[in-house]
Amino acid sequence: MIKKTDSKWVSLATVSILRQPTRAIQLNPIKKGSIMNIMFKFLYIVIAVFSINISMADETKLYEVTITNLSRGQIISPVFAFTHNGSESLFTHGEPASPELAALAQDADSNGLMSLFSASSATHEIVLGTAVIKPGNSETLTIHSNHDMKYISLAAMLVSSNDAFIAINKLKLPSRSMMVTIPAYDAGSEVNDENCDYIPGPPCGNANKASDKKPEGFVHIHSGIHGIADLDPTEYDWRNPVAKISIRRVKDDD
Repeated sequence: MIKKTDSKWVSLATVSILRQPTRAIQLNPIKKGSIMNIMFKFLYIVIAVFSINISMADETKLYEVTITNLSRGQIISPVFAFTHNGSESLFTHGEPASPELAALAQDADSNGLMSLFSASSATHEIVLGTAVIKPGNSETLTIHSNHDMKYISLAAMLVSSNDAFIAINKLKLPSRSMMVTIPAYDAGSEVNDENCDYIPGPPCGNANKASDKKPEGFVHIHSGIHGIADLDPTEYDWRNPVAKISIRRVKDDD
């Protein structure tokens, strides 16, 4: 310990410290060119990832969708089908059918569904069947999707009923192919009185007319034809499933 009185030692110590050679810390300079190279590489990666994402979103895929009627005596109306991003829904089990779905289920009228979903930005493409599908017969539709629009929904009426319909609702499209069987649904929008005054298909032929009796009011699995009025169950009843849906990816469209 240096005492206050030992001022000369304090002075000598201070001089000694000041006379020590200064050692500067030398940092390796980063070359300007290296910084530019790093920036260009980073920018290249960002652009590449962005381009891949855009390419995947724009990649169009073509599918064949084949609907086969498995019922004994019911005719299926021309099919309404569309691809979308998964946020669209034709119906919810246990909830009331939309007016647009009710029109299809009661009268095979898909115009309302066409207007509803064509106006939505979540819809990619809408396709309509060209003819009815008789028992044991099939129809094949072609429809497009892409990376963001990879779901399909479809619906059609069993025409010899009050409001029976078939549907697939928000089904994810396969990478190659798939097959599903589906039941008949009841739209719950018209009472199942089996009265020919309100049935568009054989043997009735009366479309755009609805019974004034109170319907069930919600979408559910249909219970079939029971012969309570004008429909013969030996001709028009069914057991589920009533339709088979086969989906096959065909090719990538340019």
